[in-house]
Amino acid sequence: MTGYEALRAGAAWIDLSARGKIRVTGEDRARLLHAMCTNDIKNLATGDGVYAFFLTNKGRILADAYIYNAGDSLLLDTEPETVGKLREHLDHYIIADDVTLEDQTGRWAVIGLEGPTSLDSAVALRIPTLEHKYSLVEWENGFVVRIASTGLEGLRVFVPTEQKDSLIQRLTACGVPNASEEESRIVRLENAIPRYGEDITERYLVQETQATHAVHSNKGCYLGQEIVERVRSRGQVHRLLAPIRIRSTVPPAPGTKLSADGKDVAEITSAAYSVGFGEVVGLAYVRAEAVHEKPEMMVAGSEPSTSAYLS
Repeated sequence: MTGYEALRAGAAWIDLSARGKIRVTGEDRARLLHAMCTNDIKNLATGDGVYAFFLTNKGRILADAYIYNAGDSLLLDTEPETVGKLREHLDHYIIADDVTLEDQTGRWAVIGLEGPTSLDSAVALRIPTLEHKYSLVEWENGFVVRIASTGLEGLRVFVPTEQKDSLIQRLTACGVPNASEEESRIVRLENAIPRYGEDITERYLVQETQATHAVHSNKGCYLGQEIVERVRSRGQVHRLLAPIRIRSTVPPAPGTKLSADGKDVAEITSAAYSVGFGEVVGLAYVRAEAVHEKPEMMVAGSEPSTSAYLS
């Protein structure tokens, strides 16, 4: 069974060690992060986690992160491309606060165990499965969180870097295959899960992403909130991130336009050919009216027979 097949029908492991990890300590750590991100950190209990955006003062999305409460610290789990930018952003706002930021990216190896039967595999490996999404529990010399990058069921296992090979050997011995970065990306797009750096960037506003789980609507003031609230109250969102399908085997490049009735109505952010679906899957920012009307769309630069539709 290939890694792609295992992710869709069984369980596979994914090497996520390149993801950025920033440990935040100090008495003011929760207060600072609460004021800097879109979700509720002050009321985050030990062992719980949330997904959040970090915004500029103009409401644009600077980075995203999973934030876990490890008891004596808060851990930011973010994309490889944003760890440096996010650390500098937070450090800029530390003035008289008792907060220390430590980039621990090189300290922890991270292995995702994902797929429909991933929790069964975890039980066989004596890895705790956890009850709630984003929750955290210590395990051996590291910890485990319940989250899946491909959108399916899964866990993320953090171990000291020197123990990475040992963990992979245990997974392999249990019959769990490896899913490559490209295989994981295809499954992620099949499940319409956006990734910061591809589908979400500083170009976009919170509401345009439709990632409502990243925002706590009643948490109070935070950087960029004024813009978020203004957009919410006025309902002025002209484009929305939405899953698309293209009747083709060739994925268009990011930035490719989709048109309906001779007008551009969407722009692709990412796309890949799905063997399972027999066509291209992807994500695109689509004009709000087109999201509701769901027109047949033409792909710029492609044959007239190559059409796209909202899935």
